[in-house]
Amino acid sequence: MPTRQRRGESAWAAPLMRSASAGAAFRPNRLLKQMLVLGLGFATSGLAAAAIAQTPAAPAASPVAQSGPPSPATPRETPRSGPAKPGDPLAAIDWLATPAPDAGLPGTVLLEPPVAGSARRPEVTVTPLASLVAPIGLVKPASTGLPVDLWRGSNAEALATLLASVPVRKSPAMQSLMFTLLLSETRPPVEGGERLLLARLDRLMDLGAPDPAQALAEQAGPTRSKARFKRWFDATLLTGDEQQACSALQDRPHLAPDYASRIFCAARLGDWPTAALLLEAAHALELVDSRQLDLLDRFLNPDVFEDAPPLRAPKSPDPLTFRLYETIGERRPTSNLPRAFAAADLRDIAGWKAQLEAAERLTRIGALNPNHLLGLYTERSPAASGGIWDRVAALQRFETALETGSAEAVSKTLPKVWRAMQTAQIETAFADLFADQLARIPLDGQAANLAWRIRLLAPTYETASHSPPPSQGRSAFVAAVAQGVPTQELARNGVEQAIAAAFAADSAAPRKLQRLLDNGQLGESILRAMQLFAQGADGNLGDLTDALATFRAVGLEDTARRAALQLLLLDHR
Repeated sequence: MPTRQRRGESAWAAPLMRSASAGAAFRPNRLLKQMLVLGLGFATSGLAAAAIAQTPAAPAASPVAQSGPPSPATPRETPRSGPAKPGDPLAAIDWLATPAPDAGLPGTVLLEPPVAGSARRPEVTVTPLASLVAPIGLVKPASTGLPVDLWRGSNAEALATLLASVPVRKSPAMQSLMFTLLLSETRPPVEGGERLLLARLDRLMDLGAPDPAQALAEQAGPTRSKARFKRWFDATLLTGDEQQACSALQDRPHLAPDYASRIFCAARLGDWPTAALLLEAAHALELVDSRQLDLLDRFLNPDVFEDAPPLRAPKSPDPLTFRLYETIGERRPTSNLPRAFAAADLRDIAGWKAQLEAAERLTRIGALNPNHLLGLYTERSPAASGGIWDRVAALQRFETALETGSAEAVSKTLPKVWRAMQTAQIETAFADLFADQLARIPLDGQAANLAWRIRLLAPTYETASHSPPPSQGRSAFVAAVAQGVPTQELARNGVEQAIAAAFAADSAAPRKLQRLLDNGQLGESILRAMQLFAQGADGNLGDLTDALATFRAVGLEDTARRAALQLLLLDHR
């Protein structure tokens, strides 16, 4: 039968009592008895005290009972399970009167020998904290050739400063390398990883690449911080994907960059009452600049301002202001705005001329695939003449000549289209598009020399270097650079001598960059070498040698050759 808990017994004592009723083997020691009596005393303090006072004194225990276990002939007392006899104390527990346990029994498990000495020593695995940080990037290391710990050992603030300041405008090879560094899947430093991520996003926007910036922010988690969300929100406003950012902002309003963004997103999601309420609060509490309030008024109430004069255009609008002007029908041109705004002109809502100008601008900095530019160039016939229309007409005539396979037609159209590409400063994009086709056309004279130079600007430059035209005066040194073996004997000026010195057998990275490489700071050494190349392209020939030698030392042989070829062949740069 289950043992019932007696009146006055505490809940934590009941299990012990049930164990005692199950058999006589359980014998609590004196300390436990005292603890139970003290504990039970609180529950029976009133009535038990009175009953004990009226109970006659118990006879004194015999010396034998006090000094040791009972005699073997005397059976041990079995706990009573029935009601207490008259005269017994009401708080008394049957088995509290049992004799003390045998002194030979072990007192406590704490007297056992320690286990640690005999146990096997656990195997401890040490993992660096940096390896626990997830890598962030859009291109796998296997494709870029850069290690996942590219930024290891460098200070995040120093890396952020370098990413923001390294100039790449004059060199397509440096532009390509910068995009590779920004988009490669790399693990941020243990300290300052957030700062480095924000710097990568900012430089992508500066280069006119909001689409990759948006994708990189989404991979990293755009809602994990307010700074990340701000950059993600700006990128989506320029790419036309603001629906995603507004939906996230509706769930997490604390991430809003400003009050105007909450009003815009509420309206964008179709919640016009909330947008109107927020706008009235912004008016009453002066939470938004007066110019932006006027813009939001027209955005939410277009019928009220139908005949109103246009608003004064701001000189430096942010992406939200730009989109608001676009929404009310007063779209602003992007030619005098930062490059990232040019990406907004690539959408179908912009006119063809605006799309062409934006595509040339982004191709010039390496932020647009040349095939996208070609698609816009050949979309339709030129609408007028002069400026960009002449470039469109020249490229269309050249492409038609290539399709015919006529060497005479190509010879007539190639010089004109090349001058047009030089005017737009998109020669390398043109070379990427047409180098392979030019290689199949049998040209001669000046057309052959020009075609060979164009092919040297393409990724297949080394193949072209083995078949230089006989009439090309500088062909020997340029071909040697394409093959990676230029010599001082072939060099004819200071620039060529500096390039030859970088490709010499005993060339090495400068001491300050070699220290970075020895410390494993690969990413920082590449960025500093890019700085040196920009200074070398401006005339500091020693820096030019150091930069090219560093690129070769870290395995960027292709970057070193293409950068040197572009410096020699793109004269206007």
